[in-house]
Amino acid sequence: MGTPEFAVPSLKALIDNNYNVVGVITAPDKEAGRGKKVKMSAVKIFAQNNDLLVLQPYKFKDDAFLQQLRSLNADLQIVVAFRMLPEVVWAMPRLGTFNLHASLLPQYRGAAPINFAIINGEKTTGLTTFFLDKNIDTGKIIKQEKVDIKSTDDVGTLHDKMMTTGSDLIIRTVDIILEGKTKLMEQSSFVEENEIIKNASKIEKEFCSIDWNNEPENIYNFVRGLSPYPAAFSTLYSPQEIKQNIKIYKVSIVSQKNNTDPTGTIITDGKTYMNVVTKSGLVSILELQLSGKKRMKIEDFLRGFQNIVEYRLL
Repeated sequence: MGTPEFAVPSLKALIDNNYNVVGVITAPDKEAGRGKKVKMSAVKIFAQNNDLLVLQPYKFKDDAFLQQLRSLNADLQIVVAFRMLPEVVWAMPRLGTFNLHASLLPQYRGAAPINFAIINGEKTTGLTTFFLDKNIDTGKIIKQEKVDIKSTDDVGTLHDKMMTTGSDLIIRTVDIILEGKTKLMEQSSFVEENEIIKNASKIEKEFCSIDWNNEPENIYNFVRGLSPYPAAFSTLYSPQEIKQNIKIYKVSIVSQKNNTDPTGTIITDGKTYMNVVTKSGLVSILELQLSGKKRMKIEDFLRGFQNIVEYRLL
């Protein structure tokens, strides 16, 4: 059970290791783009290319879907980047249903664990397999695998590393379940004394706005924690009081010394760099995107944007 690209290597690993995948459950097709073309999930495309049965329920409690699911007579269900399941679904197989989550639970429960690990400046994250229960991301832990976060990682690079590591963890988890060697652990046993549990709830658009009245390091982590998707953004404010949103994909820290200019002030040579004043230093924007335009490097942006020094970022 899965939908996005993140779930594909896990499905591929199951096939490559000769497991009998009796069915694949993924999101329904949807219209996308200006042409309203029908878009299939990455998991569906891979499944069809490998002649696997695909089910795409709109409602999990639909009688017809439940009947189809029972008819597969699956021993085990594996969930990777999918929707929340009702008990009638996750309790169906004789060996249960387990999920692969992109964090070291109980840290970063929720929809955006990779994003928030980077935003919060973590140096380590990981993956967890656990059996589903009635609550979200709270079931008993089967296995965990740590993954290092480099200072240069963004969501895209960390996602790809965890996608590969996750597929290996899926296979090791299936093996110990089939061998009857699972040693299930309560999530509370992974919490150290005085440890604060951080959540990773769904990211809304408003959250992605950059606060330039923040420390340079926090802004650096915030931008890479949202790049390439959904992308941090800021508002260009012109002398004529015209506002224009820009997405910002990559920044660097230039200085962490105090600057007397107001936060959001742009400092640039108009050709090669564009620094922004923050709470206690300068951050340099390296890659951005204007509304309706392609993502570009700062040199290309400055080449086509006159008098940028007269603007501010809000």
